[in-house]
Amino acid sequence: MLSEDQQDQLLLSLFATAEVMGQQLTQGAALMMVEDLRDYSEPVLSGALRNCRRDGGRLTVAAILKHAQAADGHPGKDEAWAIALSASDESETVVMTAEIRQAMTASGPVLEAGDKVGARMAFMSAYERLVAAARVEAAPAKWEVSLGYDSARRVIAIESAVRSKLISQEAGAKHLAHLQIAPPSEDGLAIAGLITGQVRAKASPEVRQKLAEVRCIIEAAQAKKDRQRVKDAQRRRVETYLRKRQTRAAIAQVNIKRAGQPAGEGV
Repeated sequence: MLSEDQQDQLLLSLFATAEVMGQQLTQGAALMMVEDLRDYSEPVLSGALRNCRRDGGRLTVAAILKHAQAADGHPGKDEAWAIALSASDESETVVMTAEIRQAMTASGPVLEAGDKVGARMAFMSAYERLVAAARVEAAPAKWEVSLGYDSARRVIAIESAVRSKLISQEAGAKHLAHLQIAPPSEDGLAIAGLITGQVRAKASPEVRQKLAEVRCIIEAAQAKKDRQRVKDAQRRRVETYLRKRQTRAAIAQVNIKRAGQPAGEGV
């Protein structure tokens, strides 16, 4: 909320802006406008008045609020829905507003039932209502981090949010500080060794058995792929041979027709 000094300055700015836009404000009207706008911060109101002057038209509370609300950081409903969909993947780290998180509560059961269209409608209805309520209170968007279990994606999402100034560097550092990489277990090393075909002797019997099963699946898939590659190569050779035969037959037919024509024809 604006201090008394800031409200006085806003009053002067309203008179000056109205004059620039070719209007005359009465003192009573200007004081009422200050009462309607005092919940917004001074930088937001200064930017809103500047945009009103650039747009032209009449200086009204509605025009000022339109620009003030556009600067409050609340994403549009379509962008908010895209963020909500990303958050439905538990592996993803998502930075969202409180309004998005609350609207997801309304749409979550519908989305889980498989009705994506209905979930979108429920989300947008709830989200618009929540944002409208926040704007009545002149509350800017407050971004919060919903951590997913994928550590690599977590780092990318948090660093992106810091660069976009959705969260502070301090908040980002706090979240990233929790990503302490533990040394891999013997089973973990054994699983990593699957790539090179080496299984460590210290791996548990259960893991060694699972690795053997996975190798069998991979080898079977590779063998199937190799057989399909051979079949495709054979098919291409046959198709090439048939096209050449058809071409030779067509040329032969043309030559036969030409040979049967009397001299002087076909020229």
